[in-house]
Amino acid sequence: MTVAPAIDTDIRSKIELPPTDLLIGGTWEPAESGERFDVIDPTTETVVAQVARGRETDVLRAVDAARTAVDGGEWSRLSGIDRAKLMFKLADLMERDFRQMTLVETLDIGQPGKNPAVAIAVLRYYAGWADKIDGRLVSIPDQNGRPVHAYVRREPVGVVGAITPWNSPLMTGMWKIAPALAAGCAVVIKPPEDAPLSTLYLGALALEAGFPAGALNIVPGFGIEAGAPLVTAGGVDKITFTGSTAVGRQIGADASRNLKEVTLELGGKSPQVVFADAEIEHLLPMMARQFYLNSGQVCAAGTRLLVERPVYDQVVEGVARQLESVRVGDPFDSATQIGSLISRKQFDRVNGYLAQGRRESAQLVTGGERLGDSGFFLQPTLFTGNNDMVIAREEIFGPVGVVVPFDTYEDAIRLANDTPYGLASVVYTGDMRTAHRAAADIKAGMVRVNGGAGVPAPQVPFGGMKASGVGRELSFSGIEACTVEKTVSIEL
Repeated sequence: MTVAPAIDTDIRSKIELPPTDLLIGGTWEPAESGERFDVIDPTTETVVAQVARGRETDVLRAVDAARTAVDGGEWSRLSGIDRAKLMFKLADLMERDFRQMTLVETLDIGQPGKNPAVAIAVLRYYAGWADKIDGRLVSIPDQNGRPVHAYVRREPVGVVGAITPWNSPLMTGMWKIAPALAAGCAVVIKPPEDAPLSTLYLGALALEAGFPAGALNIVPGFGIEAGAPLVTAGGVDKITFTGSTAVGRQIGADASRNLKEVTLELGGKSPQVVFADAEIEHLLPMMARQFYLNSGQVCAAGTRLLVERPVYDQVVEGVARQLESVRVGDPFDSATQIGSLISRKQFDRVNGYLAQGRRESAQLVTGGERLGDSGFFLQPTLFTGNNDMVIAREEIFGPVGVVVPFDTYEDAIRLANDTPYGLASVVYTGDMRTAHRAAADIKAGMVRVNGGAGVPAPQVPFGGMKASGVGRELSFSGIEACTVEKTVSIEL
């Protein structure tokens, strides 16, 4: 488990970067202040771009452009069929630029395999919904002695403000952009300051596809300077956010002052529940991938391995063996499985948790060391301990797992639910009765059975319970989240 022998500087020099200004009302513009901020390649710690630093005045200009688009602008006058055509065209352009978009996001976040395939699939899925967002006829009693024709319209909510995370900005961005555009909303998106480039690339393709002015606006910037004003802007009807629970709570509170609708996809400390009757050897790679993929920077990562005692030693040894074979290094090297953490700040945060685990007397089984002299590379790490430890309770957002034993089914469910979070979970068992029982008893928005790491399909809803969020993304739930119902009642 070593860093790749060399960083490929040649491929980095050939990456075609997108425009680095703000996209407002269909044009690229500098920030009003003229300020820019550095985008860092986390694998080399070098500056790869300088992006316009949006602030409140820029956000409000973008919101005004979006407001114009939905309040009588060209975008508001397009039919669902025409919106679908634009969305399918955008998907085609993403397919055309597949390699370059892949290179841009890989450079941006320092992880291999970050290609636009999932984002394209989500975009095509919602393009298919754009002309199928129907209301319904309702039968109600006569009023004033006359029959009543009553129906419910489903209309776009208006302007959607989207704030996205740095771990998979193109994918999570599309989870927010695609249903909003399909529903006829306009979008103002603040991409993550650590990784804004793939979102800006998407903006360039949206212009090429012919989206009307104001339909999609992009304002890079920092959270307090651009994200917070987007949440409180009077012209925004809905906020959708993916990120930490602490920030999500603040966004929910700020949005509620203007009675904005919110969708919050927040943190997690997801359990993997391993029963003794599972096919352990077959499932070991999946158990390990659950918390090392993307260097553990996944909100749904299965970082708590709850293991029935008869197979506890087998799982600990087997998962450690899997982690020790993981190739950590340059994300542009085809042999690399995981790259670096996103930033110095995140690297220091994860290392702080490793030190915390040692202070708590957790047993370090494998990993826990920096790899290389530059870049934020870290070995996948496995501890054993108990569910009361800080490293078992707080979201680390790094490649760190904790194994905790249990003795009975009741113990397993108690431990699985003994967390403030409730985003995702995995159950491993050979007994489908146990599988269905656990799926009902675990308090999480998603339960996978004998299936591991991977992003949700666009056809199924995704979101959390408890401190893991409010609302659902993907599936028709995404359309519902971007629309409002209006009742019409006519006496005949």
